[in-house]
Amino acid sequence: MSPPPDLRVSLGRLQLQNPVLVASGTFGFGEEYAALLDVDALGGICTKGISLQSREGNRAPRTVETPAGMLNAIGLQNPGLEAFLRDKLPWLSKRRCAVIVNIYGSSLDEYAELAARLDGVEAVTALEVNISCPNVSRGGMAFGADPAMAREVAQAVRDRTRKPVLVKLSPNVTDIVAVARAVAEAGVDGLTLINTLLGMAIDPRSGRFLLGNRTGGLSGPAIRPVAIRMVYQVSQAVPIPIVGSGGIVRWQDAVEFLRAGASAVQVGSATFRNPTAALDVLHGLNDFLVEVGAASYRDLVGAVREAEGRGTCA
Repeated sequence: MSPPPDLRVSLGRLQLQNPVLVASGTFGFGEEYAALLDVDALGGICTKGISLQSREGNRAPRTVETPAGMLNAIGLQNPGLEAFLRDKLPWLSKRRCAVIVNIYGSSLDEYAELAARLDGVEAVTALEVNISCPNVSRGGMAFGADPAMAREVAQAVRDRTRKPVLVKLSPNVTDIVAVARAVAEAGVDGLTLINTLLGMAIDPRSGRFLLGNRTGGLSGPAIRPVAIRMVYQVSQAVPIPIVGSGGIVRWQDAVEFLRAGASAVQVGSATFRNPTAALDVLHGLNDFLVEVGAASYRDLVGAVREAEGRGTCA
């Protein structure tokens, strides 16, 4: 009998037991889902975004369903760093999977201070730097839209921590490859692609905005083709690992990201409909590798071919 497929992952200095993580903002701090699935079986938990001070987030309504997806304008509501360390980290510290803390700042100094204060926290495996949230008025996407600013944030975090660093990029840019190259120059361990696409919804009868923030971030299967395209483009241009995210619902979606060039994936809003979505993806990926006789999931990374030629109708 052949040995089981090797699912271990190396993202720069970040080591994961498998390539399936849960995305920031869709899994809380993990404990909320502990009664519904084996959290320890995941490759990692990307926590809800943490800022230095607590944030109340945007005014309601903050979510709206869309065809093949959803819009959210939560606005990075979170308890702040001190409350996170006191109230959330003790449970996370007992997990076998990686604990990746997503951090957000409204200034360069805030990002640097978050990195410095988390540097000595043993239970934190790595940091994911959010420079891509479209639902806040300061920081967030403003940093991620400009290559020079994105590099500054990445460098500030990299200089203040010894932990592995991922940087989460925004799709709401003219040239994501330029941003990715700039961030990679800062010496980070990997990139997460992509965050949500900026969107809007209006009630056709009343004419009212359906989100209190007017605009929100579009997630779900509707954005997957955009995410796949961006992962492929960046993987061809940047020599550091990529974590693919955006519309993953089934194991087939994860394999598509891997073939496009991702070294790991994050399952996000699919968790709202199916709390076990991430583990379903992991089990499906493992079964597929067994089916095709692959020794490692890495056999799939970047394994993409040209489309098969077919005749066309006149």
